[in-house]
Amino acid sequence: MNHGLYISFWLPTVVLGAALAIKLPSILKLWRDPLLRAVGGLLVFACAVFVFAAPKTIAWTNRVTGVPNIAAPWVYSLLTALSASWLLLIIAWRNGRTERSAQTRRATRWVVSVYAGVVVALWVLFALADVPVERIRDLDTYYANTPYMREEILLYLLAHTVACSVTARLVWNWSRTEGLDAWLRWGLRFLGAGYVTNLVFSAAKLSAVAARWTGHDLDWLNTNIAPSAACIAATLVAIGFIVPHAGQYLQERWRVRRRHRSLKPLSRLMRTVTGGREPFDLRAAPELRLIRRETFIRDALLQLARHLDDGLRARSYDAAVALGFERGRAQALAAGVALLDAVEARKRSQRGPETPESGTAESVAPRPARAEPAPAESGTRHVPESSRAEARTAAPTTTSPATASPTASTTAPPASRAPSSSGPDTTYLLREIQAVSRVLRHPVDLQAVRARATAPAESMSTHE
Repeated sequence: MNHGLYISFWLPTVVLGAALAIKLPSILKLWRDPLLRAVGGLLVFACAVFVFAAPKTIAWTNRVTGVPNIAAPWVYSLLTALSASWLLLIIAWRNGRTERSAQTRRATRWVVSVYAGVVVALWVLFALADVPVERIRDLDTYYANTPYMREEILLYLLAHTVACSVTARLVWNWSRTEGLDAWLRWGLRFLGAGYVTNLVFSAAKLSAVAARWTGHDLDWLNTNIAPSAACIAATLVAIGFIVPHAGQYLQERWRVRRRHRSLKPLSRLMRTVTGGREPFDLRAAPELRLIRRETFIRDALLQLARHLDDGLRARSYDAAVALGFERGRAQALAAGVALLDAVEARKRSQRGPETPESGTAESVAPRPARAEPAPAESGTRHVPESSRAEARTAAPTTTSPATASPTASTTAPPASRAPSSSGPDTTYLLREIQAVSRVLRHPVDLQAVRARATAPAESMSTHE
């Protein structure tokens, strides 16, 4: 039974310590913030209460000091300081950063003065009381009728009950405020539940003491219900402080990891452009890995810029809209089609018989198509110069079936691929890499859009 009691006291201490460890860096960094100071004081006093209220620690304190039951006013003082920290936290919460306002300063001074006076009174009453018999677990009920000790017990319980009632009501009201972050709202709910459970602790203690005053024995409320309620309440309060911080931290980590993972298809495609991949380090933070992947993708996209076909992207967007995709999805699909086409065009240019110098459409076109107009000129010397000029202009589009083979038509990129003076527009690709990467996971949609976007040009070429 005692072993279980020790566990029940130390478990909330561990949870409260975890909450303090999570909050401590912010508290030290922003010490001037009254809200963080109040949170830090609350967690410190809460940890101290459960450390010194454990039965083994009570016995150790009495033995080291040599004064029977001196642990009682010490634990009562810590509990009173904890109650004051609750009220100071609420004052800081309600007033935000307006701690310089006269009203806030008056409220803070009032709380500190009243509860400091309670602590002084606890030690004075203990010095006046006669409590020679050491009681580890049932001191409140054992000395419930002892002069001065009776008043001390009642004083610390009333101070605790008042602070807990005010804090619970204000926290519950705040938790129902509109516009709160979801994690903060859940944290407030846990805090409210913790303070309500603290009222169970006070009620159990007061009921057991009042029963002794009337000659009844309800000590089990003091020795069993009250400690259990205190442990549950402390755990809920600690969770209330942990949930907003840990929840937002985990949510941000999950968002970063999901963003990093969603860029995988685009990163794989860009490896075919650069021949490498982004730097990888297992020890790197998720944020750093995301930055490296985004940088790698954007650098590779810039290498593809001269191969992008703005005309194809515009046609692909119209095709995607015609297929029933909403505007944002259609933009991403159009960019994906243009990007895949640019990768293919880059590969074709690298496999060509000569390296293009100007980057124009004619530099990657087959040579037979260019040489075809020569025989026409030799056999039509009587044709006027203007007619010969028109023939030369029309010759590239009237090639024979032998030279206008399917291979030639797919190898030669459209004229719109030639970059203008300002080059293709890569703004959307560089800005919306997430959306583009997501559509790469749906090759069927990309193929449907590409087929519809290129169908008119192909049918026209076949007709001619």
